[in-house]
Amino acid sequence: MGKKPANGHPRPVAYKHEEFLDTPDARPLRILSEYLEPYSHFRRERIRDTIVFFGSARTDENEYLKRYYQDSRTLARLVTEWSERLPDSGRRFVVCSGGGPGIMEAANRGAQEAGGKTIGLNIGLPFEQLPNPYITPELSFQFHYFFMRKFWFAYLAKAMVFFPGGYGTMDELMEVLTLVQTQKVNKKISIVLYGSEFWNEVVHFDALVRYQTISPEDLKLFQFADDPETALRLLQEGLTKHYLQPEAPPEVARAEPDI
Repeated sequence: MGKKPANGHPRPVAYKHEEFLDTPDARPLRILSEYLEPYSHFRRERIRDTIVFFGSARTDENEYLKRYYQDSRTLARLVTEWSERLPDSGRRFVVCSGGGPGIMEAANRGAQEAGGKTIGLNIGLPFEQLPNPYITPELSFQFHYFFMRKFWFAYLAKAMVFFPGGYGTMDELMEVLTLVQTQKVNKKISIVLYGSEFWNEVVHFDALVRYQTISPEDLKLFQFADDPETALRLLQEGLTKHYLQPEAPPEVARAEPDI
């Protein structure tokens, strides 16, 4: 028999020992839990793939961004109405966001208004970011590790829409473009930059080509849209071409998404 602690009570089993789970030694377990717990929920809810919306959380305090809130809401509603009509046994192209306010809230709101499931991948921050009220409750997740949150953005995504945003949005855009450029993503992702005036001013893509830090072909990794209807058309074209027409063979269709 194992030796009891001085207080006479046996030590709890390791996976129920909260004090241990908060230690640096248990960090791999905490990381693994941020993979396994969302995975089990996505399987239970039959989520096959997602369309991820990125953008600023600051629409309430920024007049310039307010129109993008409405456009994000409209686009999410339109794409959800379209995906809900698809004949499929699983939930296809579910709207997913970072779970916070602003553009993220607008995306979840539009998808909910269309009667669809909608995902929020929230993150613990020094300034509290609460999940917005439009996320489907069983698909609302809270992450501690940024890299695990980013993994789930990319793992199920078949398309991404980037609205104007700050450091976080820029970070996510550049990471996704790098994964696609270097072919570390083993699938086609339709990438739409929403708001060409913003993106062409903030990121001078042509200058990157001129200075030969990227190739001209790298500009084909994304497309621009300035209204919900154009963005919807681009998403439908890309998703239909790569995932709906023709259908993949059964063994491929059942395969898990790979990044």
